Formats: sequence, C-alpha cells, structure tokens
Amino acid sequence: MLKIAALVSGGGTNLQAILDAIDASKIRNVQVALVVSTNGQAHALERAKNAGIDSLVLSKDDFADNVAREEALLDALTRKNIDLVVLCGCLMVLSEKFINDLGKPIINVHPSLLPAHGGKGFYGLAVHEAVLAAGERETGATVHYVDGGIDTGSIILQKKVAVKQGDTAETLQKRVMEEAEWQILPQVVFSFAKGELP
Repeated sequence: MLKIAALVSGGGTNLQAILDAIDASKIRNVQVALVVSTNGQAHALERAKNAGIDSLVLSKDDFADNVAREEALLDALTRKNIDLVVLCGCLMVLSEKFINDLGKPIINVHPSLLPAHGGKGFYGLAVHEAVLAAGERETGATVHYVDGGIDTGSIILQKKVAVKQGDTAETLQKRVMEEAEWQILPQVVFSFAKGELP
C-alpha cells in the first residue's frame, strides 16, 4: 500500500481527483494518509475531514522561519511513514535540504506545459492569463518531480488542452483542470503504486 501525503493551499480539487480515483478503483493500493495545508481556511481541509483523513495546518505565520516549518513537515511525514508526497496546489516552496532529508519522491502538478509558464509567480489564474496573452493555441498540465526549484524538476507526464476562441483565464483554468490535471495526477500516483516510475 502506497501511503501518500497531499500538500495543499486552497480548494483541493486535485486532492479530490485522487480521492475520487481511489473510490472508483481507478487507483488501487494507494492510501491518502495525511493532508497538510499551508492555509487554515483551505477548503481542502474540509475534503480531508469528509474523507476521514488526518490533516495538519502549517501556516507561515506560526513559524519563526521556513526552516522551522520544514522541520515540522518532515516530522509529520516521517511519523506517518509517507512513501510519496504530492503537491496539490501547494504554494510552499520546498528547499533542496528538505527534499534530501525526506529521501522520498515529491511530485507536483502544474497547470501548463512546462517549461512554459512556470516559475515564480506562475500559479492559479496567472498561468492561464499568460497563455492567453501569448496567443497560444494549446496549453495543458504537467506532473513533475520537485527538485528545490520552482517548477524545474524532471517532467513525468504532460497532457495537452486546446485553447479556444473567446477563452478567459477562468474558462481555460476549468478546462485544464478537468481535461488534464485531474486526469494525469491520479495516473502518475497509480504508476508509483505499481512501481512503474523511478
């Protein structure tokens, strides 16, 4: 059984996609053992509660610095014997030291076809606004390893989504979530469970 921890900051729709895939037996031998939020008001915490999953809030304001916050996160993940950490719309940037100390794979889902529209400041609607501003005809989502940079880790899987005439950042965001993010993130998690990924 692959034990995963989901790190969240907002609505938790990608967390829900994983939970739905588990419920529908599209993912087997996977358990979401912990949900960690950087935001005490995140709706993702309600999703965790409804699913009977232990949760923890690690707000920036509750720690002297990021080192202390990462130590608390490392302790929580270690106590739960987590095998895989999944960033589901989490705005906390993990340091290279934390990644090395954890010694377990960490993956992230990003709402663009990286390396395009990744890096500092590219999250939420800002990504989709940039795609539209560039006049691109397709976008998508990427699942990648986390390596201490921002959206710089090795790419595991991508899925393309068409940009349609008249799209707004909001309509594009919704399509990318539904047609790409919610598809490929559970797929990659299941690939881990089956031992198909390094």
